[in-house]
Amino acid sequence: MIGLLAQLFDPPTLLIMIGGVGAVALFQNGGPAIGRGFAALVPLLRADPDKDQATARAALLKIDQVAQLRGLACTDRVKTANPFLAEAARRLANSEKTEQFEIWAAQALADRARRHAGARNVWLSIADAAPALGMAGTILGLIGMFAAMDDPAALGPSMALALLTTLYGVVIANVIAAPIASRLADLSERELAWQKEAASRLVAIARRENVTTLRAAMREVA
Repeated sequence: MIGLLAQLFDPPTLLIMIGGVGAVALFQNGGPAIGRGFAALVPLLRADPDKDQATARAALLKIDQVAQLRGLACTDRVKTANPFLAEAARRLANSEKTEQFEIWAAQALADRARRHAGARNVWLSIADAAPALGMAGTILGLIGMFAAMDDPAALGPSMALALLTTLYGVVIANVIAAPIASRLADLSERELAWQKEAASRLVAIARRENVTTLRAAMREVA
């Protein structure tokens, strides 16, 4: 078994495949997107959108209470470890009008969705390119085999190239890149869902408090 695995591992061929799919992904997505794609691997396993949602809902309850007791200007005093919610609370406290916060929230969520899509597209590009490059290697190997029909000793390396590139293409695409892209898509959808929910809740709080403030001002004038 170990001997078979050793035969399947050919560093030069593997490096060529990795370099090829990396070049295709770079040309299709650009350098910044490549960086985001690999940076997304860090939270890939430890991210927990359901836990983040529960934490956000608890923080939103505190923000709601603070808004009712002390006004919107004090909502940024609620401490939360989530960067999005912390920034949202700060923006809510510093926004003079509800529309200002709504514009920020819509733009922030759109930017976040675009970054997520960019990271996911890197891995989709790799998943698409790997089988094609594997097939190209197979064709080159077959050409080498046909060109060396008079030399049996030269058939082995060409056949190995033909088969290994196909194997590496399948593994890179279906075992590595495609599952990563699918996982990133799922995490992005669930994360954006609770963040949109949080933004909508904060907008509702802002509208309620602004109406209350307006009514109080009207009573004072009357």
